[in-house]
Amino acid sequence: MLTAAGAAILLLLLLGLCGPLHGRLPGSAARTDRIAYGGGMAGCFVLMSVGLAALSGAVEDDALSAALPIGLPWLGAHFRLDPLSAFFMVVVDLGGLIACIYGLGYGTHEREPGRVLGFFTPYLAGLNLVLLADDAFSFLLCWEFMSLSSWLLVLVSHRDPENRHAAYVYIVMASIGTFCLLLAFGLMAGPGGGYGFAAMRASALDPGLETVVLLLAIAGAGSKAGLVPLHAWLPLAHPAAPSHVSALMSGVMTKVAIYGFVRIVLDLLGTPAWWWGLVVLLLGGLTAAMGVLYALMQQDLKRLLAYSTVENVGLVFVGLGLALAFQAQGMVVPAALALSAGLLHVLNHSLFKSLLFFGAGAVLVATGERQLDRLGGLIHRMPRTAILFLVGCAAISALPPLNGFVSEWLIFQAILLSPQLPDWALRFVVPAVGAVLALSAALVATTFVKAYGIAFLGRPRSREAEAAHEVDRWQGAAMTGLAALCLAVGVLPALFLDLLAPVTQALTGASLDRQSGLPWLTLIPIAEARSSYNGLLLLLFIAFSTVVPALVIHRFATRATRRGAIWDCGFPQTDPATQYTSGSFAQPLRRVFGTLIFHARERVDMPLPGEVRAARFSVELRDLAWDVFYAPVARAVEFAAGRLNHLQFLTVRRYLSLVFGALVLLLLVLAIWQ
Repeated sequence: MLTAAGAAILLLLLLGLCGPLHGRLPGSAARTDRIAYGGGMAGCFVLMSVGLAALSGAVEDDALSAALPIGLPWLGAHFRLDPLSAFFMVVVDLGGLIACIYGLGYGTHEREPGRVLGFFTPYLAGLNLVLLADDAFSFLLCWEFMSLSSWLLVLVSHRDPENRHAAYVYIVMASIGTFCLLLAFGLMAGPGGGYGFAAMRASALDPGLETVVLLLAIAGAGSKAGLVPLHAWLPLAHPAAPSHVSALMSGVMTKVAIYGFVRIVLDLLGTPAWWWGLVVLLLGGLTAAMGVLYALMQQDLKRLLAYSTVENVGLVFVGLGLALAFQAQGMVVPAALALSAGLLHVLNHSLFKSLLFFGAGAVLVATGERQLDRLGGLIHRMPRTAILFLVGCAAISALPPLNGFVSEWLIFQAILLSPQLPDWALRFVVPAVGAVLALSAALVATTFVKAYGIAFLGRPRSREAEAAHEVDRWQGAAMTGLAALCLAVGVLPALFLDLLAPVTQALTGASLDRQSGLPWLTLIPIAEARSSYNGLLLLLFIAFSTVVPALVIHRFATRATRRGAIWDCGFPQTDPATQYTSGSFAQPLRRVFGTLIFHARERVDMPLPGEVRAARFSVELRDLAWDVFYAPVARAVEFAAGRLNHLQFLTVRRYLSLVFGALVLLLLVLAIWQ
């Protein structure tokens, strides 16, 4: 089985050659697009099939591991496919498959498609290699390959100063995250150098070292996932990348980061301490709340979606924090429920966030605009995209019967079990985090009412929006497939939840009862008397309650035509500038939270009586995490670099003295350490 996976990964790596060959031969441009994305579809399909086969238990264990004579001399490179990596492989390659379909259409609109083709499929290969790695060296090597290939994709439009800045921040944050993971694996390997994951599971660390490893895992994996305050790169890099790359970075790569956290904390470290769940819960709740507030304030559509990713990552970490808290107390069934909820939201977020980024890419292709205040009225010019984007907005807003509702509902079911926890701190914090999640859910709905209403409804606010057109069939097919999957997971969640049973069994020692065998595919995570959900019946009820009244009204209503003036709020002005803008929609909440969280400043430049110039209103928002954590570090690095600059002008004698002193210092540290 790993042989098939390895062949597919090798294919994805070789397809990167389409980048240098693009446009070099007569008529090769269209062919290389089709070869790269078509081959990417084939590779992702094979890898997704391998993951599904491993989850279903249809493969012998000896076919799920392999060792190669590369890497560290005494270790080699070990690769293994277990239920956890198999589930994330399904998520990664399902997203990659649909992104390749979308790329067949979107790629023709790229200014420099060769730069994308050269790294797109290798990026997919790197994502899969991280999931298969079974030792620290291979994991870190593949992690860094994933980071570098995605950095090169962010840097595609390298002539844009904003994109260069985004790529710089991203690669710095990625390097810091990799360094933290390197330290975490080093501590778990210990002085014996047991870098294989099997050796790490068998070893026991001191509680103090376990704490350090936990914090390093949060910093290393959390920086890639977008945990607050480690999210600074995410709203910069996602808008800078091509839209199908943005969908992968948001919907897939952040999930690989979550995989890294789960692998270290729930698998390699063993039984957690009770307060681990407390730390992860608080970080998850903070991330969810801050992410949605930042998203609500944005006027750039892709930047809004990027901040929304931060919010959803927070939801996943709340589920993981609950799993840690329950597992620490030996409550394995609630731990399995919380872990299932978090992992199901991993799948759900990859679906609806990819759909939304594809929709934003379609809008960008049709109008050339990402600013919401320059859009409007697109529902008339892009009806198919408008309907599919609406499905994504409803799914991410957790509206039934779509998939976002199911996973968030399961997270709240796990939260309702928190009174059984014996620790008073957890009994206090978990309901508080639940209240924060409830507020976040309402703000998410507000955010996407704003995004959809400003972009697709009303009248066009620019000539570009007025001249918009529907996108090609490839982009439409990719969005349609994702919308169908959002509905399928929401209506039939039991089928997908059962796929997680091997994962929760391996990590918590328990799994939820088989859900797909229940009558009418009802979802009963705990007990029928306590809670249940049936997406199929809910869908039938919604369809009946909407179709039947519409038919009755159509049959019995008068056919007489009546015309009247539309309600215009007392301001009969047809100028599109009189419509609600993105900023005015968010103004009430900005004034509630803005001063404390965003350092919001509103400036009004009102002309004096008699002046003919226009009045101007501007709003300035700042990312508090950037000002508090990153700006001081950047200034300190710049200061230190200026002071150390003279070292490059030393003589050979002074260089040798410096090296000798450093060697003596390191030997002293080693002697004290031992």
